[in-house]
Amino acid sequence: MNRLTLAMALTVALSACSRSNNVFLGEVEAQVGQHTLRVTDCYRASVPPPERLPDVNGQLAYRFMPCRDADVRIQGGELTVNGQSFGRIGETDAVLVDHGKVSVNPPELRPPTSK
Repeated sequence: MNRLTLAMALTVALSACSRSNNVFLGEVEAQVGQHTLRVTDCYRASVPPPERLPDVNGQLAYRFMPCRDADVRIQGGELTVNGQSFGRIGETDAVLVDHGKVSVNPPELRPPTSK
């Protein structure tokens, strides 16, 4: 493999990774309303943005489906992943869907605290 080909491959590979979509680690992160939402085991070069749904009882509603097997909905303050309810969440809670396991406000998504 010559240097030009290697440089081009590296450029393409690096452009596939960002804070919102890391193809190599299989992580997708999006801001869904005021919620930070991260989904793992999602290896897509292009991820559709979160979708705003009609309000539910006067509260905002969203759907984020970055992968076929990760359908996340926040409707009327209720979190649903792949059709399974995970109860009410706060207005700014972070959600992690890690290989099917759902966590609300996991340590890895908490903002760093200053001392």
